[in-house]
Amino acid sequence: MGIEVRSLSKRYGRTWAVRDVSFEVRPGKVTGFLGPNGAGKSTTMRSIVGLDRPTAGEALIDGKRYATLSAPLREVGTLLDAKSAHRSRRAMDHLRTVAATHGFSRARVDQVIGVTGLESVAKRKVGTFSLGMAQRLGIAVALLGDPHTLILDEPVNGLDPEGVTWIRHLLGSLAAEGRTVFLSSHLLAELALVAEQVVIIGRGELIADTPIATLTQETERVRVRTDQLAKFLQVLAADGIATVGVSTDAADITGLPVEDVARRAAAAGIVLWEITPIRRTLEEAYSELTHDAVEYRAGDAARDMP
Repeated sequence: MGIEVRSLSKRYGRTWAVRDVSFEVRPGKVTGFLGPNGAGKSTTMRSIVGLDRPTAGEALIDGKRYATLSAPLREVGTLLDAKSAHRSRRAMDHLRTVAATHGFSRARVDQVIGVTGLESVAKRKVGTFSLGMAQRLGIAVALLGDPHTLILDEPVNGLDPEGVTWIRHLLGSLAAEGRTVFLSSHLLAELALVAEQVVIIGRGELIADTPIATLTQETERVRVRTDQLAKFLQVLAADGIATVGVSTDAADITGLPVEDVARRAAAAGIVLWEITPIRRTLEEAYSELTHDAVEYRAGDAARDMP
């Protein structure tokens, strides 16, 4: 059944952190949760796992409220704060303590230590961990109960390139097993490699709930390369087609499908070395959708720096 968020609202005093947000996260795919800082992502995730009580609405996991789950770790694996483990406790002992609350064996602890690559640091105190190592420990805790649902807040933050590749494959394989995987991330290019669906909120309200392919399918321009570029640009200009030169032998063409670009080149007897549709990236689509929802916007560095 996955995660169901129904008309969720959360108010702190007079401020609405989340207001009337509804969406579903389905099993079998990775769903990304996006939004500017202060958009309400953390409040939403905390509400799903019972750490915040909604002012109105509800959030269900496989049809149940988190608070009603008799053995939460067996059903939901959560990482909301990578630095939540006690600094003076060894990583292995932290995992064993959490495992004891649900009767998990030490063999299972050893197993998740291996999965997350913590073998060499398992006996080190958590306070000595880098952010990336703390993330791996948090993911190990989330995996302890072999849950059907995973809710992860910025799990890639602090990981080195090897770690980023590792978690991408891990999350993809978990989703392929039919599990529900819901994660937030500010690394949009990386998220686009693993997620199929995205939920975007801004200023506490839902902006989009859609497949990534739908956001990025629009072709913004077509890039061509040819040693007859000047001639081809003249052909296009005669028909009012906009072009932007990017080098001496390449140009980007807007307002014309890639098939029509190829036909016009062929009709003019021009051989193209390259013809590539340049599609909108997730980052570009996200920036467009959230433009009016950003509360903390940086200035123009080139203009504002002394």
